[in-house]
Amino acid sequence: MTRPLVISDCDEVLMHMVVPFAQWVDEAHGVLFRMEDTSFANALKRKDCGTPLEAAEVWPLLDGFFRTEMARQYPIPGAVAAMAAIARVADIVILTNVGPDHQQRRADQLAALGLDAPVIGSRGGKGEPVRRLIEERAPSVTVFIDDLPNHHHSVAAAAPGVWRLHMVGEPAIAGRIPAAAHAHARIDEWAAAREWILARIAGNLPAPPL
Repeated sequence: MTRPLVISDCDEVLMHMVVPFAQWVDEAHGVLFRMEDTSFANALKRKDCGTPLEAAEVWPLLDGFFRTEMARQYPIPGAVAAMAAIARVADIVILTNVGPDHQQRRADQLAALGLDAPVIGSRGGKGEPVRRLIEERAPSVTVFIDDLPNHHHSVAAAAPGVWRLHMVGEPAIAGRIPAAAHAHARIDEWAAAREWILARIAGNLPAPPL
């Protein structure tokens, strides 16, 4: 049995994303980002006429942002210090849905901040990648952190013994995203989140079913 494992998302957990993304699509593409519900795609509208973008137009914008504009991103308050504290007692893996094309950019982005952890650029639900990491590493206890409820559902199905923390570190959207039904806790600030994670690691028990 190896060390505890913390599997963390990046955007809106470790790094601000929607605010710098909104600034860029406005400046470069004439697109306004106004999140009025839980849908990221519905938040993107053409500045000149207010028409929502088609679903097929959303990923190219995200891809362009991650390809050329990641330097606009900045850390969620307390995230880097919390990860440093957690790394003293657990292994950390960053599981982020930027896809394989942007995996190295994300690793370089985090390493520049002092967070030198393996990065997996995935696509789709995170349950299977989490399950595979547990099979590979056999951790004594695992904690998963993400801002999107669907990923907590995915992990709950594929790896039910994982502790799941729902965190939305961006205040501009936190109030519009309900607590994930398949997470064990919702904490949006890192000071409290760090203590919750460390307590789960110290307890060294699998997560209970929800």
